[in-house]
Amino acid sequence: MATISEAELFTVGPDEVTLTFVTGPDVEVTTRVGEVEISTTGPYHVVRACGLEPECTYDLAVDGVDPSDLLPATVRTLARPSGRLLATIATANDVHLGETECGSLGEGDQIGPIFAAAAGDPPYPEVMNTAAVDEMIALEPDAVIVKGDLTNVGAEAEYDEFLRVYGRLGDVMHHVRGNHDAMITESIASDRAPFEIELAGVTLAVLDTVIPGSEKGTVSRDQLDWLAELGAATARPVLVFGHHHPWDPASSTRSEAYFGINPDDSEALISVIAEHDSIAGYFAGHTHRNRVRRFPACRSVPIVEVACTKDYPGAWAEYRVYEGGYTQMVRRIGAPAAMEWTEKTRQMFAGLYRDYALGSVEDRCFTHAF
Repeated sequence: MATISEAELFTVGPDEVTLTFVTGPDVEVTTRVGEVEISTTGPYHVVRACGLEPECTYDLAVDGVDPSDLLPATVRTLARPSGRLLATIATANDVHLGETECGSLGEGDQIGPIFAAAAGDPPYPEVMNTAAVDEMIALEPDAVIVKGDLTNVGAEAEYDEFLRVYGRLGDVMHHVRGNHDAMITESIASDRAPFEIELAGVTLAVLDTVIPGSEKGTVSRDQLDWLAELGAATARPVLVFGHHHPWDPASSTRSEAYFGINPDDSEALISVIAEHDSIAGYFAGHTHRNRVRRFPACRSVPIVEVACTKDYPGAWAEYRVYEGGYTQMVRRIGAPAAMEWTEKTRQMFAGLYRDYALGSVEDRCFTHAF
């Protein structure tokens, strides 16, 4: 019996299921999703079962693997929003072109392990992001938004590399800066936001949440006024994107040292979302994890964080916008070189990184009705 490790149900959509696992080289494994059988060959397996029915429960089995929390015995597909498919969107964040090691907490004590590309190998941010762009090109989305931390420290050469890698997407690619892009300069992508993107049936609103020189986030009054005007001016759904995540207004701990958007600005942002029914979600990066929260204070719309592209799990997100709602499906980059890197980096922070970064299936994949 082949040794199979790290089996994870990663993506669930209305009509598909994707899971990943690792074996030795050239090992063939059969996976079953309902009556669908798919054979894949190792070492890195990406199994994508398509053509499934929405809101249906399917038996799930990988030969030689016992069911677990990460690979359950059954899977239920998402609801499909009502109406026609109007637009498809892809996002990436925390791509960190120019980074040379990951797992470091900066100066001081380190938890370890810390990983770097082997001598002679291409830089791992190039490997990961090139593969992500390849997958996005195959998707043919109507828009791609890269939600900050385009670079490692904000050097011009790193930004040029970002534009080279993501520029392959052409005019559908849009980007906004993150805190890493304003560490040594304020000039990189600093004049881009706020801006809107009009697609069929949906408006995308992109905010700049950066405080130059700080890892913490903000949203200026001018941007909040702009978003409020946008939300009031349209009956179309508005999806909002930024680098930093908001503070939970129901939290019992209020701290100006909060890693995301500071509490005052978070409350102001949440108030704008609450007052405008057209705003149907806020989508961030920054934390390098998959998480979705729904605050009663802003109509329980999804408040989302998506894991990073540059290391485990090697994520990007796909959004399908329908007349009656949208689906989010976080995807794991499946190229063999990318899988090799993310299998190493899941071990960061004393092996605790996987549980932090991966999140639950519900954090990665959901349907929201308008």
